[in-house]
Amino acid sequence: MTKLTLALVAHDAKKDDMARFVAMHEDALRPFTLFATGTTGGRVMEKCPSLSVTRLKSGPLGGDQQIGAMIAEGKIDALFFFVDPLSPHPHDVDVKALMRLALVYDIPMALNPATAERLISTFKD
Repeated sequence: MTKLTLALVAHDAKKDDMARFVAMHEDALRPFTLFATGTTGGRVMEKCPSLSVTRLKSGPLGGDQQIGAMIAEGKIDALFFFVDPLSPHPHDVDVKALMRLALVYDIPMALNPATAERLISTFKD
């Protein structure tokens, strides 16, 4: 079986949720190649130092575009993007572009922990 690649992104108010989620599923995520935007990746690595996470740039500094490029190149198998729907986001255009690429390239995308939980369970099968 080919090692799957997962991208982790979270809005500011959801970064701790992402770190907690990854910690709860650390064993299930260990076989994945993990990429994350800068701050999200830092929070995940603090909670789960045994996981190997490649940190890209912070989202507003180009990390969203880096992950988008990887999606377009076929290098990302799934995207976990914990979205904060209640706060304005100054780089909303970048966020929408990333989500659009996940849709265009038909990769699984979880926008909240409940959906991510379901996706993880399908990867175990």
